[in-house]
Amino acid sequence: MAPRKGAVKNLAAGRPPKATRSKKKGVVKNLAAGRPPTATKPKSLARKTTKSIINKLHLLEKRKAQAIKKCDSAQVAAIEAEIEALGGIGKYQEASLQGQRHDRGGDSSSVLMEWVGSYLSSGEYKDGRLRMLEVGALSTKNVCAQSNHFDITRIDLNSQEPGILEQDFMERPFPKDESEKFDIISLSLVLNFVPDHKDRGQMLVRTTQFLTSPKRFSGTTAGFFPSLFLVLPAPCVTNSRYLDEERLTAIMESIGYQVVESKTTQRLVYYLWRRTSDQVGHDKPFKKEEIRSGSARNNFAITLV
Repeated sequence: MAPRKGAVKNLAAGRPPKATRSKKKGVVKNLAAGRPPTATKPKSLARKTTKSIINKLHLLEKRKAQAIKKCDSAQVAAIEAEIEALGGIGKYQEASLQGQRHDRGGDSSSVLMEWVGSYLSSGEYKDGRLRMLEVGALSTKNVCAQSNHFDITRIDLNSQEPGILEQDFMERPFPKDESEKFDIISLSLVLNFVPDHKDRGQMLVRTTQFLTSPKRFSGTTAGFFPSLFLVLPAPCVTNSRYLDEERLTAIMESIGYQVVESKTTQRLVYYLWRRTSDQVGHDKPFKKEEIRSGSARNNFAITLV
């Protein structure tokens, strides 16, 4: 006679329990919690958030510049209130600093060191420490600073830490002589924050008045310095109605620069422009002219008048 189902159940119940692996989520969580603490990423703004903040502030600064030109004081005040509500330039700098974190691609000066670091560290280089002006400096501890190849003067509209002078580059007094000039100027993600296309051109022209004469260097060094390290968001060059790489090169050559190195990534474009003469100013005008059509293009432009 077959045993009743209930009897089978009772016999199974009477056996010693089998060793089983706990599937309770709470056990796993507690085990992890009991481990020694590991390094954690600092709290930060999400990448989309930083991009949104930067884009909004750029747009508001542009609208503010337009309102100032129209002498519309009410509109200027309203836009300034919007900027303050977003956190102002302090929030912009916080977002920019987040973008310089190593897990977000690192700071842009690492690209400059990729281009010039090996030569400056070689036995061939004999010209000593170079003088650098870093406009829009956010930190005193970037890759250039740690290389010990540069004596760096750092300026920014809103200084974030000791060692950065609070100053507007467009109002910085001109050098009295060569001893007050620089061998390289860094404009990393600065030009795109200038709201007016004419002012962007003026800023580029102004850089030449702060650079040493090309006659200061010879040999291989003269192939790199004096120079301007320029970094822009990639769409400013790759997706603008009014600017592409060919036009940017023409503008820079008219000021007295020649491209030495360039690099394009999904997010940024990097250039090292060498000053080729003691020319001050530009030798031809560049108006705001459409060179690429399309509704998806942006309106970033640089003009020389």
